[in-house]
Amino acid sequence: MTNNTSLNGQIALVTGASRGIGAASALWLASHGAHVVAVARTTGALEELDDRIQAAGGQATLAPMDVTDPNAMAHLCRSIHDRWGRADIWVHSAIHVSALTPAPHITLKDLDKNIATNIRAMSSLLGLVAPLITPSPNAAAIFFDDEWDPKFAGPYAMSKAAQRALVQQWQAESVKTGPAIHLLRPAPMPTATRARFYPGEDRTRLADPNTEAARLLSPLFA
Repeated sequence: MTNNTSLNGQIALVTGASRGIGAASALWLASHGAHVVAVARTTGALEELDDRIQAAGGQATLAPMDVTDPNAMAHLCRSIHDRWGRADIWVHSAIHVSALTPAPHITLKDLDKNIATNIRAMSSLLGLVAPLITPSPNAAAIFFDDEWDPKFAGPYAMSKAAQRALVQQWQAESVKTGPAIHLLRPAPMPTATRARFYPGEDRTRLADPNTEAARLLSPLFA
C-alpha cells in the first residue's frame, strides 16, 4: 500500500476497527497520514491492525473497548479532546448481527442486542463525537450501508434501517453547517457478517475490503 501524507496531522476515530471495512478504513487513513484511534472489543485484532498500520508507515492509538458502553466511549472522547483538542474524521462500522431466524420467531434477546449496538451505541456516539469533529475544518463522518437485503435477518435489518435513517437525518441537518456526512455502500466483501447470510457463496468473487476502502475513501479525501 502506497504511503502518502494527504491527511497528515488529522485525527481519525474508527469505531469497529477490528476487521472488514472498519479495519481496512483504519489502514487506509493511517497510510495517508492520519493518526488513527482504533476502537474494537478484540484486543488481538487491534494489535494485528496496529502491526499492519506500522508496516505501512502509519500511527495508531488502540482503544480496546465496547462501543455499547457509554461511559467508556465518553471517557475515550474526552481523552481525544484532552490530547489533540479535536478529531477530524469519524468512521463508524461497529455492527451486531444476531442469529438468522424467520420474522415470526424473532426473540426479544436478539432484538435487544441489535438495538444496543446498531441503534443505541451509534446514537450515543453521535452525540459524543459530533462536538469533537465539528470544530475541524475537514470534519467528516463516514458510515456504511448494505447493498443487499438478506432474508431471515429481521433484527439486523430493522436496526440497520433505523441506523440509516439517523445518518440521513444528520446528513440533511448538516448540509449548510457541516460536518460532511457520508453514507457509503461497499461492494459485497468476504466478511464474517456476510458469511452468516450466504454460507455457501463463492468468496473468491467478492471484493477485497482494502480495495473497497480505497475506492470509497479516496474521493472524499482527494
